[in-house]
Amino acid sequence: MKPIGKYIVISQIKEEVKTESGLLLSAADALDIRYKKGKVIAPGTDVSVIDSEDVIFYDSRAGYTMIIKGEQYTVISERDVVVVL
Repeated sequence: MKPIGKYIVISQIKEEVKTESGLLLSAADALDIRYKKGKVIAPGTDVSVIDSEDVIFYDSRAGYTMIIKGEQYTVISERDVVVVL
């Protein structure tokens, strides 16, 4: 799989969301969180800073979901990435 241009194919990382006091947030409350965590599967041909296997945080409202070879992936633009770990 090879994305073109500034697009990045990622796999979402599901996380339990806890408050500082240790309470787990419900799924509905977790949807209010602005950024999601994901693992880069393949960076586009014009992406130079982000590599495969990088873990990133990206805007939760960005991109779209695709099913490729039976697996669910999200395709986002490079500009939607806010942090690379």
